[in-house]
Amino acid sequence: MTSVSILGATGSVGRSTVRVLEGERERFRVEAVAGGRDAAGLAELAIHLGAKFAAVADDAAGAELKARLAGTGIACGAGRTAVLEAAARDADIVVAGISGIAGLEPTVAAFRAGRRIGVANKECLVAAGAFFTAEAERVGAEIFPVDSEHNAIFQALSAGPRAAVEKVQITASGGPFRTAPREAIAKAGPAAALKHPNWSMGAKITIDSATLMNKGLELIEAHHLFGVPPEQLEVIVHPESIVHGLVAFEDGSVVAVLAMPDMALPIAHCLSHPGRLPTTCRKLDLAALGRLTFEAPDLDRFPCLSLALSALGEGGAAPTILNGANEVAVAAFLEGRIGFYGISAIVEETLALATRGAAPASVAEALQLDAEARRIALSLLPKFAAKAS
Repeated sequence: MTSVSILGATGSVGRSTVRVLEGERERFRVEAVAGGRDAAGLAELAIHLGAKFAAVADDAAGAELKARLAGTGIACGAGRTAVLEAAARDADIVVAGISGIAGLEPTVAAFRAGRRIGVANKECLVAAGAFFTAEAERVGAEIFPVDSEHNAIFQALSAGPRAAVEKVQITASGGPFRTAPREAIAKAGPAAALKHPNWSMGAKITIDSATLMNKGLELIEAHHLFGVPPEQLEVIVHPESIVHGLVAFEDGSVVAVLAMPDMALPIAHCLSHPGRLPTTCRKLDLAALGRLTFEAPDLDRFPCLSLALSALGEGGAAPTILNGANEVAVAAFLEGRIGFYGISAIVEETLALATRGAAPASVAEALQLDAEARRIALSLLPKFAAKAS
């Protein structure tokens, strides 16, 4: 049997992974699960999946996890060390779904020769992309993209030689404010921004989708994952979220991957490649859909995408700074401390104030740059607090 560990098991990616594994009990077994602070949810998953080890990142939740797993034979732990243990345990595949920069260290800890890492954490590649990919290659770990867009590009790139690629396009739904005027977007609060039209995701990534920062982060991620130069990367808005990624070749051919929006599909591909797993996902019916539409992104209404494009072009420490500032700004918006456009304003000013330098060459350097960006972004919150709606 193929053994699997799930980092971020209680989040949206983790839950989708569980859906896939439930239909393939004879093929997969679960070695370890790790979560943030939901001890009850993590214990329930560990028991349901028959995991050998469970780790909760929040030290304060350790006692509850231990109590809920008492008598089950499932070992458990709490805190940073326990999460790193979950990542390093003996598994063939590790699905890395811990959100934010917190996922960087455990994902790197999961690297091992011959092991497949299903990466659903954008921040690993945004904050430390050059180091991340080089370290994976050095130890012989196999990186598989779990994001629907990057998984689509991974599949489409196999249609021709890399030298023949002219353009790689990542699709964006446009989020809840795709057609809204700038004045209305400026007044929108967290409740409106969290109403994604197509996907059910965690709060942070849903806000990133509303600002289109998510697409900027995905471009940076694609640059590192596939070695595609920034000038060959584009975002195209596609509100139906049926086409997930496109690769244009020099002969004029464009190869795209289409599917109904469901994270279980790229996860199943990651778990089974080069084969295919049957899933319970809805099947695509183009005749029923009737049409697919596409449009260029509006950088005036969605300045976060413009900031991410600039960071991608600049390289070095800029993407790490961008990511750290964005995490702070999104958290502040969700708490009602700043307005919607306060997110892009804080990211822009943090980029202007932070010390530029080379791209981080280790986890420690990435975390240090991230901490500095967060310090600056936090110091800017009072400046933009008055603009909160």
